[in-house]
Amino acid sequence: MKKSEAIEITTFKLKDYTCEQFIAANGEIDEFLKRQQGFISRRIFQKSDRTIVDMLIWDTVKNGTESMHRLMNELSESVVHDMIDQNTVEWTINQVEHQINNRFVI
Repeated sequence: MKKSEAIEITTFKLKDYTCEQFIAANGEIDEFLKRQQGFISRRIFQKSDRTIVDMLIWDTVKNGTESMHRLMNELSESVVHDMIDQNTVEWTINQVEHQINNRFVI
């Protein structure tokens, strides 16, 4: 099977903000992502320990990595960055090794 897609996962804690406030502040980030080559989708959720998980699906590791660098440069003044406790950030991007899809999505 041809390998396709890459998953970018960033985890972090917020300063004194809720997950809902963080998501609401992400409008410009979402619009930026939609314009990036190879962007497929984004999911944000909060774990029980209040860690935020920001998961992006890309067509390749290369496109995801290049877009991350552009985002950090072009949107460096975004309020979103100030909401994050930068000491808690962990970022990875990896090639998907296996996937299955359900054609009957509800």
